[in-house]
Amino acid sequence: MSSKRRIDWAIYAAFIFLIMLVPLLMDSFWINRLAKYLVFGMLGIAVALSWGYAGILNLGQGLFFGAGAYMLAMSLKLASQTSLQQGSDKPVPDFMLWNAEPGAPTELCCINKASFLWLPFQSQWFGVAMGLLLPIVIATVLGAVVFRKRISGVFVSIITLALVLLVRLVMIDAQPVTNGFNGLTDLGWFKIGEFEFDPYITATYYLIAISLGVVLVAARLLVETRAGVILQAVRDDQNRARYLGFDVPAYQTFFFSVSALIAGFAGMLYVIVSEFASPTFMDLSFSITMVVWAAVGGRASILGACIGAIAINMISATVSETEGFAEAWKAIIGLIFVLVVLYLPRGVAGLAHDLVDRVARKAPGAAPMLRVNDPSSQLAE
Repeated sequence: MSSKRRIDWAIYAAFIFLIMLVPLLMDSFWINRLAKYLVFGMLGIAVALSWGYAGILNLGQGLFFGAGAYMLAMSLKLASQTSLQQGSDKPVPDFMLWNAEPGAPTELCCINKASFLWLPFQSQWFGVAMGLLLPIVIATVLGAVVFRKRISGVFVSIITLALVLLVRLVMIDAQPVTNGFNGLTDLGWFKIGEFEFDPYITATYYLIAISLGVVLVAARLLVETRAGVILQAVRDDQNRARYLGFDVPAYQTFFFSVSALIAGFAGMLYVIVSEFASPTFMDLSFSITMVVWAAVGGRASILGACIGAIAINMISATVSETEGFAEAWKAIIGLIFVLVVLYLPRGVAGLAHDLVDRVARKAPGAAPMLRVNDPSSQLAE
């Protein structure tokens, strides 16, 4: 292992160690709050994988986040006390009764025309499975259509943008089934066996933190595989990678789906720690905000995008709650983004990587470092 790679992994280990120390230093309120920021860090990883490594600027990442969130939220809604106390043998969401026609049955199977879709979600683990599978299915189908037709660049961004807005409108219009603008609230707690994950306890924080650590390491290992090198070659020059005999759409679709899986998983974790699911998850502004996180942290760095997402959200929360800045906090965050784009085009992680390179070169016994700008040249050799 090269000295640079050892330093990189040491930084990863230090970051994971630090997030594990948080419960020892914070009260329950801040533990819950920081757990939400760690979920956003996971979204930063998803954007970095899609945009930074695959070259796919997805402006609809909120679709996958929202899909994962709603799937688990449906199960947790049925597990809540309000759903268990509606005069039926089986749980029924309270909002379905509010929106039901006079004289409609109170059974989940037939309280309205689409209420039967909720039946499998009486099992929490069905909600978990769907929260992981649905984003993958959507991304795979979308990728197979888009990338096979060699659609790229800004056109992919427009398609994903339009799709997330379309799904958001459908979710809002399906008021009797999804509770429309109000989303799913008053949820039960996530359970493993008999243990309940109260959003404000240390165990819930560690569930989020360990999940983030696993996703962070797995994503880093994935981009270091041969498939990851090929993906970067595709990002830099699709035609060249295609002439070398690689199935470009297959690689793009695979990594696009992995990014969607991470976003869907993040959505489920966010529901556990925040106790609601909302169509605002699929707002265009939220998806664009994810791109800002990755750009500031460094879209070509898995850890950089993760830290960028966490840092931007911490700064946003602090500034927005500071007297005198409550009305100007969005402008401040926008200014930070502009400055980073102008003076640190590779994000904060790019600056950190340059420092690591200098340290690695000065390390005793370090071999001269060869910088390779074109992954496809490695493959051709």
